[in-house]
Amino acid sequence: MTTTGKPSGASEKRGGREAREAPEAPEAPEGLRERKKRQARRHISDVATGLFLERGFDAVTIAEIARAADVSVNTVYNYFPAKEDLFLDRGEDLVDRVSRWVRGRRPGESAAEAVLRELREAVEGLSNEVGLFPGYADFMQVILDAHTLRSRLWEIQGQALENLERTVRAEVGADDADPVPLLVAGQLNWLHSTLMRWITAQMLRRRDPAEVSREALVLLDEMEELLGEQVLTYGVKSRG
Repeated sequence: MTTTGKPSGASEKRGGREAREAPEAPEAPEGLRERKKRQARRHISDVATGLFLERGFDAVTIAEIARAADVSVNTVYNYFPAKEDLFLDRGEDLVDRVSRWVRGRRPGESAAEAVLRELREAVEGLSNEVGLFPGYADFMQVILDAHTLRSRLWEIQGQALENLERTVRAEVGADDADPVPLLVAGQLNWLHSTLMRWITAQMLRRRDPAEVSREALVLLDEMEELLGEQVLTYGVKSRG
């Protein structure tokens, strides 16, 4: 998975100036071996998640997961170096999520506008990506009950912010001495993390996802109003 944006070759240091678009390299087609490995990894993760949801993270051993998945303990560790990775198996996706939105912003759209659009679309669509599904409360409760999972999630969130700064800096062609990409990345991360924190709190109360969605859209409008003009107009993608 890509972890940073491609340098643009243009130098954009401040808000309203357009960043130059750099084409993304096409992904190679998945081969049979890669597909089987992906399917095996998903199977082990799904089995482990079911056990964690049923009994709690700390109560389940790797040996029990291996038996339930009909694989060896070594096979489990080949796919998942740490037990925490079995439950938070989409950590890489979370690390790159907001960065991916920034890289994929539309022509004429700023980095902040792209993140706000993606969040609104996810909320309106009751997307699993933002936790708007009935089982999210059970998933999060497992994390809250396990110190090591909470620590791992905190680590993932820190990696996501670092990745986002690199992406913003690369997308606008800013040099390492320019502090603005760090500041903008912090604001974009704030949008995502604050919304997720609020949604998690509501879903842990076992509220209806559709109701939470409606309120989350209002919250996003209020958050957008709090952003300054420089953030809202930073990193506009070239139209040509």
